[in-house]
Amino acid sequence: MHFKEYIKLIESRSSAKIAQSIAETVDKLITEQVETFDFLNHKFGLLLGNVQSGKTGQMLGVIAAAADHDFELFIILTSDNVQLQKQTFTRTLDFLDTFCVCDESDDIRYLTNALRKPTVIVLKKNTRVLETWKNLISSSKFARGRPIFIVDDEADAASLNTKINQEDQSTINKRINEIVDLSNSSFYLQVTATPQSILLQSNNSTHKPDFIQYFQPGEGYLGGDFFYNLSEPYAERQIPYSIRFTEEDELAVLKEEENHIPEGMQNAISSFLIVAAHFEISGFRDSSNFLIHPSVSIADHETIADRIGETLNLLLYDLRNDHNFKSSLKNAWLDLYKTKPDITDFEKCYKYIHSILEQNKINIVTMNSRSNVTVDLNKGINIVIGGNTLGRGVTFPNLHTTYYCRKSKTPQADTFWQHCRAFGYDRDPGLVRVFIPPSLFKMFSELNQANNAMIEYIENHNSSDLQLIYPKNIKPTRANVIEKDSLNIIAGGVNHFPSYPTSNNLLMIDNLLTCFDEKEEFHKVDIALLKDIIKLLESEIGEDWPKDTYINCIDSLLEKDKVDPILIVRRNRDIGKNTGTLLSPTDRKIGDTFNSTLVLTVYRVNGTINKGWNGTPLWRVIVESGV
Repeated sequence: MHFKEYIKLIESRSSAKIAQSIAETVDKLITEQVETFDFLNHKFGLLLGNVQSGKTGQMLGVIAAAADHDFELFIILTSDNVQLQKQTFTRTLDFLDTFCVCDESDDIRYLTNALRKPTVIVLKKNTRVLETWKNLISSSKFARGRPIFIVDDEADAASLNTKINQEDQSTINKRINEIVDLSNSSFYLQVTATPQSILLQSNNSTHKPDFIQYFQPGEGYLGGDFFYNLSEPYAERQIPYSIRFTEEDELAVLKEEENHIPEGMQNAISSFLIVAAHFEISGFRDSSNFLIHPSVSIADHETIADRIGETLNLLLYDLRNDHNFKSSLKNAWLDLYKTKPDITDFEKCYKYIHSILEQNKINIVTMNSRSNVTVDLNKGINIVIGGNTLGRGVTFPNLHTTYYCRKSKTPQADTFWQHCRAFGYDRDPGLVRVFIPPSLFKMFSELNQANNAMIEYIENHNSSDLQLIYPKNIKPTRANVIEKDSLNIIAGGVNHFPSYPTSNNLLMIDNLLTCFDEKEEFHKVDIALLKDIIKLLESEIGEDWPKDTYINCIDSLLEKDKVDPILIVRRNRDIGKNTGTLLSPTDRKIGDTFNSTLVLTVYRVNGTINKGWNGTPLWRVIVESGV
């Protein structure tokens, strides 16, 4: 009954196609996981989607269907963000009209309903809030003999134990586990688009998922493959038409040169104003939004907000005095016309822009941990400036212009992917523009490839025992939630080798490689041979050469690339034991030419005593993932 009513609302308020997508996700999860739930144990799962691909609609569908399968008490956990919690509560209240939906302050409603209707409580992952509701649920005794169904939205944020490597437990993680333990059984569904930290949980973690289910985005979704899908070598790539490159460090110009607006920002502002004018004149949209990512620094947000205000005033001055701004707007219009031929006539757009600048109708809003200003992004013309606060869950409707001027020396894959708020359904593909430095664009394209490989593996294997492979200098997630001794990750573009190799299995490796001529520059080989070589190689220190992790990562990498690995064999090498650089310049150059597959270089080292060895020959190996 509950799911049927929910789907009716989705069909009437959204579309039949979105309803069908939700029904497919729910049918699979309910059939495979909920209907087999024994009501005796605690089950953890992961529902994986894409950034802004409709995860809330999917998870509410799961809740509605679970209520039809004897679950009565539900908790939705959101990030510790007031706006996001309210957004989730409002949507839950609007769409689950056969439930008792409780906000954080609805203790009386919760107690009065007494589970006569299935109950959903929407809570921030906040210490005080979780403690209050843990005590309330405990004292009400409603969880006795009943399972709790918990949906953890953005489950990779705050829920995991950030003190795992200190042999301690972080407060939020502890409070969540205490709520889980209020009942003898529970179903805990983690929901996210960036599951790296969850997938890297050790088997000892309570948040290690028992199952993973991925749901495809619906029709009309613009995501990573629209903005950043690049399959050819970088120098030969065709840049997606929505991308506009800026200079590498326009933020420095914005901070240091008060009377100069860099070209990238000027072009982004002009493009945004044309799009806003088009939507207002055509009457297609009630709002138009422009998102600016300067950096994580709140001071930078304030600087950019001031500069944007100054720029709009200068634009108005130019319009009044017929200066150069009209030509900048015309260039932006011509650029958009190439991909949106039915865009509103330029002169009409120009007059409208003049009008909104005169009437000061453009809202400039900063979103960060200090800002307490709220704005309805479903209305008006809005320029939103912020950093990490923009990256989690908050929906940006009608977002067609995005400007990046941020960089990071050691970026985290999950954090940066969450910043892709340009992704979504209500975008007109002909009007979307992302203004971005080339280096950041390259990083996003590499993240997109890694994300696609991860999803492909999950779809084909339905396994949480997954290895993650990311480009050089990109961390998959924050280190404090990952047990260091259980990492399953190798870095792309980096050479890996045992630092303390032994001569064990020398003859077996000799026999394995006897048919490979060292005079040949390289050999294309089968993956099975590479894995056999790696298995035979040993180190004096076990953790120095985690061969099982490498083999699992190699399987994932080659499944993604579907190209033969490369083997380079060299013999009679007189290399010292403590040599940091193993590869010869020639072999390094050969290996670097294969930038899209795995390269295994093996050297038979003489192992002489005067070079620090024990007098016995040995094989040394260098693994290069080539991503």
